[in-house]
Amino acid sequence: MADGALSALAWGRLRAAPAAARIALVYLAARLITTGFLLLAAELSGPGSRFGEQATLGSFVMGWDAEWYGFIAAHGYPSDLPRDDGGNVATNQWAFMPLFPLIARIVGAPFGNYGAGALIVALVAGYLAALVLHATLRERIGEGASMWAVVFFVSGPLAALFQVGYAESLFLLWLFCALWCIQQRRFGWLYLLIPLMGYTRPGVLAFSLFLALFGIWRWWRRRTEPLAVREIIHIVTLGLWAAVIGFSWQWIVGAVTGDPNGYLETELSWRRAWTGESGGFVPFDGFVRAAGIWFPLWGLPAEWGYVALGLGVVAVAALLMFAPHVRRLGVELRLWSASYVVYLLAVFFPQSSIFRLLLPLSPLLGALAVPPSRLWRVGVLGACLCGQWWWIYNMYAIASTYYQIP
Repeated sequence: MADGALSALAWGRLRAAPAAARIALVYLAARLITTGFLLLAAELSGPGSRFGEQATLGSFVMGWDAEWYGFIAAHGYPSDLPRDDGGNVATNQWAFMPLFPLIARIVGAPFGNYGAGALIVALVAGYLAALVLHATLRERIGEGASMWAVVFFVSGPLAALFQVGYAESLFLLWLFCALWCIQQRRFGWLYLLIPLMGYTRPGVLAFSLFLALFGIWRWWRRRTEPLAVREIIHIVTLGLWAAVIGFSWQWIVGAVTGDPNGYLETELSWRRAWTGESGGFVPFDGFVRAAGIWFPLWGLPAEWGYVALGLGVVAVAALLMFAPHVRRLGVELRLWSASYVVYLLAVFFPQSSIFRLLLPLSPLLGALAVPPSRLWRVGVLGACLCGQWWWIYNMYAIASTYYQIP
């Protein structure tokens, strides 16, 4: 009886604790689980893996694209674009934005180690992103569901990115802050958050589209929610500001390298590694081309790929428009999700990195947290952890073939 009373008292105090403390405990537990998965992956890493038989947590922190960020921190960007034997621009550091490596270099300076700085920035940004995600969802789906959404977020299939030298967690922090500002109609902070997003990783052009759609929705609803001239000015100006920031990196690359198409050619260099094809960038071409490549690789007719792509687009649109649990998240998060999906369809060639590029859709995890069934929520958490191990095992333990690139 006494033990039960003490447990109930401790549980009550935990539930009464500030959200920041509860999320900190959840985040710490999730990071310990991820660390265990990474340690196991290091043990399983063999001679065929990119990381070899001597894999460590440190080599994982600086693995894959984290190496590019580290190279940028140490050497900056090239003034001459590297080219392959065919004269095409080769992969180079202009594909990666400068803010994350800059901050990581500053944070890592006292330790004399860039990797330590990258790990700290990723960890801290991930925790802060979880805090803002909770605040973004709480008013829409309630305290309990928003906490479960945070649990899914910090434990999800891509949660290892909170512990490696990638820019994703920092971008998510800026993004979630920007979405919260839109929800609260606090537009002033967005003038700072938009360039922070834009120079952390690609994707701010999707935010420009989102602001355009949000402005149209606000105009349509102006009789229900009065639309002040001041708000119209902010929405239009911020949408243009996001577009300018989104295209500015291309202009910067062109100015430094002397090649106006240097950035697009750099991005296409990764696609050429997958397809072996040359040619310029064509909007919305990537997914169509990939459908005709991946399905035959899986032993299926290419036509099935085009059908699957069309059905997938219709399914996502229907989900965002009509699914009751998604609708509860609010129009701002739904419009952002739609904008980001359109952005991916326009610019991305889908391959194994598609899972990582879906992280900005994390607010949709709130829809999975809405059903009050504890069995459902525990089941979703179990699926998140299983997915996380599957991703870590493939991308870090095996890491030996073209579809095992994070």
